[in-house]
Amino acid sequence: MAGGVSSMNLVVNMASESDVSVQGHGVHTAYLELATALERRDDVDVVRGRYGERVDCDVYHLHTMGTGVWPKILDPRTRTVVSAHVVPDSLVGSLRGARWWRPLARRYMQWFYRRADRVLAVSGTVAHALETELRVDPGRIEVLHNTIDMAAYRTSPEDRGAARLELGFDDDAFVVLGVGQVQPRKRVDLFDRLAREHPGMTFVWVGGIPFKHLAADHGAMRRLMERAPENLRFTDVLPHPEVRRYLQAADVFCLPAEQENHPMCILEAAGVGLPVVARDIPEYDDTFGHDVLRCRDATFGEALVHLREEPLTYRAWQERSRRIADRFDSAAAAERLVGIYREVAAAASSAG
Repeated sequence: MAGGVSSMNLVVNMASESDVSVQGHGVHTAYLELATALERRDDVDVVRGRYGERVDCDVYHLHTMGTGVWPKILDPRTRTVVSAHVVPDSLVGSLRGARWWRPLARRYMQWFYRRADRVLAVSGTVAHALETELRVDPGRIEVLHNTIDMAAYRTSPEDRGAARLELGFDDDAFVVLGVGQVQPRKRVDLFDRLAREHPGMTFVWVGGIPFKHLAADHGAMRRLMERAPENLRFTDVLPHPEVRRYLQAADVFCLPAEQENHPMCILEAAGVGLPVVARDIPEYDDTFGHDVLRCRDATFGEALVHLREEPLTYRAWQERSRRIADRFDSAAAAERLVGIYREVAAAASSAG
């Protein structure tokens, strides 16, 4: 089967080393969502994982680039698709000392991505970095945004009430939710400052420091969590179903991160129907556009106040989140992805 298209279903080995390592991040969620969407189809068989070894399949699809997937990326028999979730800029403010070893990481990413037959950029900004900084052949790059099964996130008033009761939020609390690793790049310090400036609101950050002492500014981030004001709750890393409960219980989603590619947490918040307040960064230009309320440091607080005090404004931004949900549902992404698999597998067959 390797090196050619199966006469029956296409067999894809989809792998993310987050299966066997740290899972409290968006790459793992993106991998799970896409694998699950493909498994619902009747024209493709998905083999998950199998690290440190080659797999008899038509196509490898890799989401991470560690040593566990080297046997796959180096397998000359089988074509490889790689999802580019990370570019060099993603490391700064995420891992300890990244500014110093970024050049080495850039060279490694260049080697890894250039070995793939197709590289799937999660945003236009990532595609630009792949082509200009990492020198990947533009003919091998496609933009395929992260997606989720939006039906799994639809939230009724009954769901919301049950989630708030379970998590201990008062009926009249205005809950501002953030999700992600506690790291400088996410600007959790600004989230903390917003909580201090708006004591009448309830702030919750779902996430922790899964990479522990390898994380950037680990000590400072740990102190920030320990010294949080009374109206700010940190949950640490949670299983994904529990993250969804917090989304269902919230009123607004707030992500002040300074660098993102195509964050899963915004898709999840949109699926629940929350207005999304996020930093005004160019990475969102070709993905969320003006369907998220884009802010600077000085305007996040004002945006939250408007959403709390102006029901018409709140409903308008809920409607914009519904547009995001319509655009980024996983069923359409799976359909397109199967077409990509068939293209690269067919190319291998003709070359052989």
